[in-house]
Amino acid sequence: MEATAIEVNGLRKLYGGTAAVDGLDLTVRSGEIFALLGPNGAGKTTTVEILEGYRRRDGGQVSVLGVDPAVVHGRGTRTDPAVRRWRERVGIVLQGTGEFDELTVGEVVTHFARFYPAPDDPATVIDRVGLSAKARARTHTLSGGQKRRLDVALGIIGRPELLFLDEPTTGFDPEARREFWALIRDLARGGTTIVLTTHYLEEAETLADRVGVITAGRLIAVDTPRELGNRASALATVSWRTPEGVWERAQSATPTALVADLAARFGGEVPGLTVTRPTLEDIYLDMIGAAA
Repeated sequence: MEATAIEVNGLRKLYGGTAAVDGLDLTVRSGEIFALLGPNGAGKTTTVEILEGYRRRDGGQVSVLGVDPAVVHGRGTRTDPAVRRWRERVGIVLQGTGEFDELTVGEVVTHFARFYPAPDDPATVIDRVGLSAKARARTHTLSGGQKRRLDVALGIIGRPELLFLDEPTTGFDPEARREFWALIRDLARGGTTIVLTTHYLEEAETLADRVGVITAGRLIAVDTPRELGNRASALATVSWRTPEGVWERAQSATPTALVADLAARFGGEVPGLTVTRPTLEDIYLDMIGAAA
């Protein structure tokens, strides 16, 4: 049986009698990158905040690194040794961790490093998130994407076993986003378990070992990006242009055979030939639509 970092059974959270999370079951394996997908209001944020120990639940069982976050939340003090030990094992990158306008990047990361008994080297962390050139810059001079990198640096300075990333690449340009993806893969290779929420389906497909789709407070599917919603076996769409210039297309479970038939019909190259299968976004939108 695989070790698990997170185990959730029958999780419920009510707001004024309305279930924001409604009987959710979830398992996150140790060392994997798990992406949680869903529309706004689906229950993602509430679920993650419960896992982080920042929100109380109304039902179900939750274990995060072998600890019930409700116990941590209930003690209500950061000076409690048990709370501190658990917090030291969990890294959190929110959508914004605050402003430190008059401090430099190096000063902020060094300050946060002092909160942990065995932190990573601040200079190394700053380099890993791509801010070495800005180490002496005051944080108010950083761009939005650079501030996001600083948020990530603060989330990983304590060498967490489990890292929560909430929309981590918001504000990144395409090049910066891919550089950040490399950082996440590096953290995962080092054994860090990562729970990622994102609206970028390409990001989930690129990074995640598995994805979960949540809507109306329920987890409706969990699988690898390739297999989600039977995506790997979905019909392929083959498109081509006839000699008369008319575009035609057909769906096929055996696109290679169809392309071979077309090549024989055209005597070689098939004009405008394309073969596509449903993207992760296509499958996700179909799931959300069907659930709605």
